[in-house]
Amino acid sequence: MRKIIFELCAESLQACLAAREGGADRIELCTALSEGGLTPSHGLTRAAILHSGLPVHVLLRPRSGDFHYTDDEFSLMREDLLHAHSLGASGFVLGILRTDGTVDMERTRQLVELAAPLEITFHRAFDYTISLEQALEDVIATGCRRVLTSGGEPDVLAGADKLARLVEIADGRIDIAVGGGLRIKDAAALARATGANHFHGSLRRSEASKMQHERRWVLEDPDSLDGTSRFVVDAGDVRTMIGNLRSS
Repeated sequence: MRKIIFELCAESLQACLAAREGGADRIELCTALSEGGLTPSHGLTRAAILHSGLPVHVLLRPRSGDFHYTDDEFSLMREDLLHAHSLGASGFVLGILRTDGTVDMERTRQLVELAAPLEITFHRAFDYTISLEQALEDVIATGCRRVLTSGGEPDVLAGADKLARLVEIADGRIDIAVGGGLRIKDAAALARATGANHFHGSLRRSEASKMQHERRWVLEDPDSLDGTSRFVVDAGDVRTMIGNLRSS
């Protein structure tokens, strides 16, 4: 019987607790989702592991921008892995590319070996490679447990056909985790179309601030918060997402 796994991408303790209450299977923990996600702090990592009751997979991304890292940045990723491991992380999420748009297999394999026996997910850096099919084989060869992808497209709806093809090519050798713009209303159809078992989303929504005094500015980025609101996750949304995925 097909088993659907849903991972909540969480950037706050509130989101981690909503993941638990909503019945998520796993948490990808990060911070700064507005930057595409960065490595979370010590305090957030520790609290998520202690209070969520779920497997917590920690994002290893030392900065925003591209996925080609200097030696110093790679050293930071190693140190962050070891630190999160000592706090009780259940796995790690990372993505490292060469300048030619291929998977940096050597560095990825080093981190897989450093984390063993914990799981490694290769994240959506995968979607920036020059060949998804070759990148899939490369990621499999590094020992990663799964790959998070939108099928090389801006979101999972646009990438649905490619995602189905990746699931077919993977053939059980690695888990294809569908993520990137996953919406509750599309979940059941995407689960049917892709044939994937693993799904990933943040489900965050903005909530008005309780601050009684605020300054308001007009920001150029419509997705940015302006000090008058914050992002939260509703446990009911997590529950609904999982129900829709599993109804397929």
